[in-house]
Amino acid sequence: MIPMLRRIVVKIGSSSLTSSEGGLNREAVAYFATELAGLIQAGYQPLLVTSGAVAAGFREIGYPERPKLLHEKQASAAVGQALLMQTYREELARHGVSAAQVLLTRSDFQNRKRTGNASMAIEELLKHNVLPIINENDTVSLDELKFGDNDTLSALVANLIRADHLLILTDMDGLYTKDPRLDPAATRLSRVTEITGEIYAIAGGAGSAVGTGGMRSKIDAAKIASIGGVPVFVGKVADPGDLLTALRGDGRGTYFEAHGAALPRKKQWLGFFSTPIGTLTVDAGAEEALIRGGRSLLPVGVKAASGHFHTGDVVEVVSTDGEVLGRGIVNYDVEQLHGILGLPSTEVVKKMDTVHRLEVIHRDEWISLKA
Repeated sequence: MIPMLRRIVVKIGSSSLTSSEGGLNREAVAYFATELAGLIQAGYQPLLVTSGAVAAGFREIGYPERPKLLHEKQASAAVGQALLMQTYREELARHGVSAAQVLLTRSDFQNRKRTGNASMAIEELLKHNVLPIINENDTVSLDELKFGDNDTLSALVANLIRADHLLILTDMDGLYTKDPRLDPAATRLSRVTEITGEIYAIAGGAGSAVGTGGMRSKIDAAKIASIGGVPVFVGKVADPGDLLTALRGDGRGTYFEAHGAALPRKKQWLGFFSTPIGTLTVDAGAEEALIRGGRSLLPVGVKAASGHFHTGDVVEVVSTDGEVLGRGIVNYDVEQLHGILGLPSTEVVKKMDTVHRLEVIHRDEWISLKA
């Protein structure tokens, strides 16, 4: 049996591929193509998530600066995506690497069948040693083209294909305690074991004018990937061999540790792709049972329910102070649940004529989103 190659998702942002004024930087693409080929030669199986379509296309189409209107962005992306893929294919071909374009949208991930189809297509490309180059389908996206500068997309892809690592490349060499461009006393965090509110507080806003994602969106992506069992590197590669160095743990950036094993497909959908219909607020005991006890949510632990959900819908679960704990598939209509909030199981059985399932959310239909 041939062993499966270690799968590595590499995400490259707009700022790393284009000039500050816009337009594709051919030398930058050539550099990253060489680095990706180096991963393949070292025995890895990379997938590339790339930004840069809008940034590459807006000069070509004639706009003096990066457009702000949706239809202008879509037109720029239509031109830029072709330029981007052509350049990647030509530069990768110099190393004997074939590449394919895969365009995705948020709705592709929200639909479980389409997510499965995308996964099978990617698997087939990898089977034939073709490097998938993945980007958001900016020409048809309806949400202002903001997938977090593809940071979130790269984390979803990493979870989808059960990657061994996610490398998010940027023009900053990792997460600092403060903005190092403004404060010389800022220090870089080499490793983050848990993504807390403090980590978010120091993440800062967007970086360059060409890209749309800042360090905060990279923290969001790291959290998604780490919950799915994928460790993450956020940092800079600029010299020959830097990508392989980053993968092996000595890169110029910040490493985020993974929590738990790779998620089953159903829990991936539940945690990251589904749309919650309502919200349940739970007490401290229920929070402990869900997060650390691996147990189901019972009516006794639910303090409030909001929304217009029905049995089988996805709901978000929050603590009494509003912190998101996770998502689950609810076993009650909201009207039923209002009548049994806070009641112990024996009282629930007495009050309801029939009880299909006692649990409000069964542990098999729950995913924790708290690091």
